[in-house]
Amino acid sequence: MKCRFDNLPLTEVFLDLGFTPPANSFLTEQQLNEPEIYYPLRLYVSDRTFLVQVDEYYKAREIFSEQYAYFSSYSSSWLQHARSYADMAVERFALKQKDSLVIEVGSNDGYLLQYFADRGIQVLGIEPSANVAASAQNRGIRTRVEFFGLEAAAALRRADLQPDLLIGNNVLAHVPNINDFVAGVKRTLKASGTATFEFPHLLRLVEGNEFDTIYHEHFWYFSLTALIPVFHKHQLAIFDVEEIPTHGGSLRIYVKHEQNATDGPSPAVMDLVAREESAGIRDIDYYRRFQTKVDRVKCNLLGFLVEQKSLGKHVVGYGAAAKGNTLLNYCGIKQDMVEFVVDLSPHKQGKYLPGSHIPVVAEARIRESRPDYVVILPWNIREEIMNQLAYVRKWGAKFVVPIPELQVV
Repeated sequence: MKCRFDNLPLTEVFLDLGFTPPANSFLTEQQLNEPEIYYPLRLYVSDRTFLVQVDEYYKAREIFSEQYAYFSSYSSSWLQHARSYADMAVERFALKQKDSLVIEVGSNDGYLLQYFADRGIQVLGIEPSANVAASAQNRGIRTRVEFFGLEAAAALRRADLQPDLLIGNNVLAHVPNINDFVAGVKRTLKASGTATFEFPHLLRLVEGNEFDTIYHEHFWYFSLTALIPVFHKHQLAIFDVEEIPTHGGSLRIYVKHEQNATDGPSPAVMDLVAREESAGIRDIDYYRRFQTKVDRVKCNLLGFLVEQKSLGKHVVGYGAAAKGNTLLNYCGIKQDMVEFVVDLSPHKQGKYLPGSHIPVVAEARIRESRPDYVVILPWNIREEIMNQLAYVRKWGAKFVVPIPELQVV
């Protein structure tokens, strides 16, 4: 049994996706004949705090290894999101050249901090994966290769590195010890500073059937209702929130020290908590119903692919994203159903998807093979991909979007 945030055992299963390999553990050709380790991918929910978490069979220090496969800078829409965030933050928090310090936790390849650095603002990245941290350093972004928590926070304090703005985009869900992480935020953040965090919203995950956003490196799945007590435990207040479209529907929360949150939470916080409660976020039956919705997606996608196979149609995939690997492995899809997957990242090309062993290739293969269908695995950027691949319409190809429900367009 998994132990939850309050150290009591969890018994309530939210979703069981069977056994899968880690979603970002891409394989070389030589590794295809070697044993591959599968781990349970099962989510639990606390019937008291309503925090949702995965069994931590696969440890964070193994996931975010020296050769982590995800580089943020290969998505143009994600870079635009980062640029817009930086523009907003500089204005809202009155960040100044040379005087202000911005620290990003989980800074990846410097995709976001570059936009602050371009304005002459001091930046520092905290990134546990050595290979992506090196990419950030190569573009001039000062980066520490380490995991963030109380120990890292103490080192930052000793170095007099207390940020005016602390950022954690799509990192809060990745930390196995959330108490240690939030305690580190408390210790690091300047007294007058602000922290912001972005993460997929549990409410949108359930409403949109977004089960493919579940994988081993995401230890937590948050509602605002469940997060407020986590930060309060460490004398931090969530004073504002925005609903943003990234990753199928995410939240951006704004946090500061409780002693500075004298105005209380914004109307946006109060409204979202009320909407979550109305949707059933505090009702355990809300979580129990999700498995049936997920199984329906699996059946519909498999039915479509089997039919196309029987008709002699050629199906390929686009986007070697972690969410795609969750979908493919839960559905049991192999290369006999999806011939190959295209990805723009050269770090993934020439490798094979974990579990399914589908090869990852460059975009030129689409023009060469002229498939009948392109399955868009990172459906959250479907418009970007469909615009990029608009030329496939010339030979009558169609796009397939499996989530939230099967669409052929």
